[in-house]
Amino acid sequence: MKATHDDKTFTLTGRYWSGTFPIEELPEQLAFYRSQRAKFPKANGAYDAPIAALEKLAKEIGS
Repeated sequence: MKATHDDKTFTLTGRYWSGTFPIEELPEQLAFYRSQRAKFPKANGAYDAPIAALEKLAKEIGS
């Protein structure tokens, strides 16, 4: 999982999909993936990679 950004957007890229969002939505996306992990613990870590990528991006841009 990879997260990249420019001045206005960030893109989260997985193995089979990608999504681009306004940079202001980074906290919301991170909260969404954290909530999914909490709701679906049997997903066996499926949400760990996007969470790690978004946390790294948030740290990088100071969000």
